[in-house]
Amino acid sequence: MLRKIPIFSGLNECELAAIERHAVSRAYPKNSVIINEGDTTDSLYIILDGKVKVFLSDENGREIIINSHGPGEYFGELALIDDAERSASVITLEKSTFSVISKNDFKQVLSGHPEIAISVIKDLTRRVRQLTDNVKSLALLDVYGRVAKTLLALAHEEDGELIIEERLTQQELANRVGASREMVARILKSLESGGYISYRGKHIVIHEKLPSGY
Repeated sequence: MLRKIPIFSGLNECELAAIERHAVSRAYPKNSVIINEGDTTDSLYIILDGKVKVFLSDENGREIIINSHGPGEYFGELALIDDAERSASVITLEKSTFSVISKNDFKQVLSGHPEIAISVIKDLTRRVRQLTDNVKSLALLDVYGRVAKTLLALAHEEDGELIIEERLTQQELANRVGASREMVARILKSLESGGYISYRGKHIVIHEKLPSGY
């Protein structure tokens, strides 16, 4: 599993084994808060099974979803680098199992295998670029543009169709794009009426190129 994690993808068997010796497996039920924004925890979490949501919230309970992660992905990597408080919250969307590596253990691995640091830096760079693109979308795209971009980013091709397998509610989509649920509902209804999307169970199917404007 570690070889499939981008942050460890360039490591050899010896380096992967060094990390595995320090990893601890932990299981959590659905709706478990793994990290709270502002926490001072310092571990990296690798998802072996299940799914999590990464989000920000305010004192009124409003949320902005930053991302969702599934098996083979990870979160909490910044804690390996600095001592700052957690910048976002993470909650399980279903029963999940993680491989957890503490900051102290990771430092021990680095002392014997310093080349691992290059892999970490490369992946952190990739995530910074992704974050920059997200900020650009929020600043320059209208709500429809953000909805369309998010739908396409979540979809994958299957038998010639673009399908979003993630069970995405209107409120969850609204939280992702920083808009009201009512506005997102109107956009989805318009796309469905125009034949651009349809629903297959709880999945969204994109039939053709989405229009450039709403």
